[in-house]
Amino acid sequence: MKPRAHFEIGKFRIAPGTRLTVDLPVSVLSDHTPVTMSVHVVHGRKPGPVVFVSAAVHGDEVIGVEIARRVLRAPNLDNLKGTLLVVPIVNAFGFLNHSRYLPDRRDLNRTFPGSVRGSLAGRLANLFMTEIVGRSNYGIDLHSAAIHRTNLPQIRVSPSRPDTMELAEAFGAPVILTSKLREGSLRQAAQDKGVDVLLYEAGEGLRFDEMSIRAGVSGILRVLRKLEMISAKGVTKPKATSIQTSSSSWVRAPAGGLLRPFKSIGEVVAAGDLMGIVSDPFGEVEKEIIAPFGGLLIGRTNLPVVNEGDGMFHIAEVRRKDDAEGTVDSLASQLEADPLFDEDEII
Repeated sequence: MKPRAHFEIGKFRIAPGTRLTVDLPVSVLSDHTPVTMSVHVVHGRKPGPVVFVSAAVHGDEVIGVEIARRVLRAPNLDNLKGTLLVVPIVNAFGFLNHSRYLPDRRDLNRTFPGSVRGSLAGRLANLFMTEIVGRSNYGIDLHSAAIHRTNLPQIRVSPSRPDTMELAEAFGAPVILTSKLREGSLRQAAQDKGVDVLLYEAGEGLRFDEMSIRAGVSGILRVLRKLEMISAKGVTKPKATSIQTSSSSWVRAPAGGLLRPFKSIGEVVAAGDLMGIVSDPFGEVEKEIIAPFGGLLIGRTNLPVVNEGDGMFHIAEVRRKDDAEGTVDSLASQLEADPLFDEDEII
């Protein structure tokens, strides 16, 4: 068999059967400190797809960084087929400052595909598109809710190929949300290049959530197994089928005040259910928050203080409401008992 070629990225060449962390230059800070985008390349001896896993496109969404770290420690990668590119921190500027944005106040995920002569955000987006997306067949982009909000683990996808939805199903998150592509997003720019991206949403900005981390690690390994890049050892199949939906919306605060929520993510609500109450600090005026339609709660604010118009509860419409809560509970129980997370070398 003809030996596999080296994998080239930036100025680096990675031999088959080896792995290496490479630093791609991004910019220099105002105090002359260089900033790079670090990529861990696992280049298998045998041929296969090229898959990227990225996190912290928004610098305050740290949960994906931990998911990436645990994936890189999985023993399944020792005999990888194909190539895995892991970028734990895309937006190092925001990560260092606990901020969603870059120093120029731009949202990186509204700047793709970027430009080599553009703003700082545009140049970083261009680097990612050139060095990562341009070398990949598939991508998994890890996100969380913004600070003071939390998301139920979910995959968001806009498949342009049938196998993309198959990968979303293989991931095994409680919810698959088919959502529109946003202008300037990584998903849109990648799809324009023929690379479909699974976007994983879970947890809260600047916080770790163990179940969301486990769901992300398990999901990535399942996708790699589906692509026949790793062995099945230690990779469990989801015990329940993901809930699929294409419609969701936020219930917003009708007035400012103090929110007393009665529902949490993962719960099913029916139209007319009381989800919470917003009251003024004196308790003189209270407004009930009523579910406008039935569905599954996939996101919620964690702040008790709300302003008029703030998003409070994110409801996804589901076809079979009686099965939705059972699916969430089943997948959560499986993650809690998964022996994969009892191994010290991964945790």
